[in-house]
Amino acid sequence: ASDGVVDPIAQRNIFSTNPTTEGTNYARNFFCEAICTFVFISAILATASRAGENVLMLAICVGLIVWAVGMGMGGITGFAMNQARDLGPRMAYQVLPIKNKADNNWKYGLLVPGIAPFVGAALAALFVHGFLGMF
Repeated sequence: ASDGVVDPIAQRNIFSTNPTTEGTNYARNFFCEAICTFVFISAILATASRAGENVLMLAICVGLIVWAVGMGMGGITGFAMNQARDLGPRMAYQVLPIKNKADNNWKYGLLVPGIAPFVGAALAALFVHGFLGMF
């Protein structure tokens, strides 16, 4: 029913994260995604170090951190903080036999949601261990 009606870019965006129309600046998007992941992982590690054996409190806090960081910082890049949310669906879109597919935007997909979260997470681990003295 939607053949020829649905925009191919909107169809691709169902499968993977993509920048906003203003968000084609790869350096800025890489930096934003790395900072989002840095804040996200730092907050989770700091919470985990203080939670101790209280697993329920940790689970609630992690859920709130995901919500807060995603809503507060994820608008520009779609906040693809893990590859399960972006790389797998992007690969599925690549191989599925969908008519009139848009370009899969691998340049963005491998750089911003692919590499930037690893950089942000590594920096967060170094920050939490070296600066905050946790773990």
